[in-house]
Amino acid sequence: MDEEFEEFVHAGLARWSRVAFLLTGDHHAAEDLLQNALFKLSLQWRRVRVETPDAYLRKIMYHEHVSIWRRSHHLRRERSTDTLPEPGAVRDHAADTVRRLLLRQALAKLTRKQRAVIVLRYFEDLSEADAAEALGVSIGTVKSQSSAALARLREVAPELRVLVGRAREAWA
Repeated sequence: MDEEFEEFVHAGLARWSRVAFLLTGDHHAAEDLLQNALFKLSLQWRRVRVETPDAYLRKIMYHEHVSIWRRSHHLRRERSTDTLPEPGAVRDHAADTVRRLLLRQALAKLTRKQRAVIVLRYFEDLSEADAAEALGVSIGTVKSQSSAALARLREVAPELRVLVGRAREAWA
């Protein structure tokens, strides 16, 4: 394996793992998503490393995530569970833990596309134009999906209204 690629992966692995989890809401699905994206990036590494590998990996992850959503769109299944996944070993106070759990539950109630837009806009702090480019959609789609997602979050978790704008802080 290319040493430069290996360094890139080690430097960003924790961050990309969090992004993948936020997108999928499932630790195993997040691992699969990130692993597939890193594999695809590794195939293009020589061409991409000169450009911006972070942006390229982001684009691969979001396209892969939305592709899964599109493929399963006609089979849309809702998954409900009585238990949440165990949080990883994270330094945290009780109030932060409660907010994280509420946020996870609320994000799980969004569609894949809405979730992708929320993660891009509020966790990764991308502009509407950058989020649209990452997803391969129009700025209008980002705006409408963002609006619909925020409305859904306000509906299913009104106690998170303050947190939605600070989602990145909750996952730091």
